[in-house]
Amino acid sequence: MQLTSFTDYGLRALIFLAALPAGERTSIQAVSDRFRIPKNHLIKIINKLAQLGYVTAVRGKNGGISLGMPAEHIIIGEVVRDLEPLQIVNCAESACHITAACRLKVQLAKAKDAFLQQLDECTIKDLLTDNDELLLLLTPV
Repeated sequence: MQLTSFTDYGLRALIFLAALPAGERTSIQAVSDRFRIPKNHLIKIINKLAQLGYVTAVRGKNGGISLGMPAEHIIIGEVVRDLEPLQIVNCAESACHITAACRLKVQLAKAKDAFLQQLDECTIKDLLTDNDELLLLLTPV
């Protein structure tokens, strides 16, 4: 299973924001530059994350973006569910003539559930805790 770039970049942005000192904001441009993500694409992602409450976005001269909730409350599985389409195969009768008798879709659904269950055990904070190497990589040069 491969995540879309939308979800991938969304997770990267959350990790970046969680690495900021408490109360500090940054710009979408800073996240874009750090991960080499197209700014226009990242704007859409940050807007979605803000709608979902994961990010707080403040406009204006002293504005910027920051986490919208504590990093320990941001569960990776929930973020993936919120951002990712999660349809592994198209099992509509019109798309596949074996849908009525197919057992593969059941196995794929179980695999997807196991994947998400594993991600539900991890928060954004878990990714940063005792990870000085990651924190170093996120520090502006």
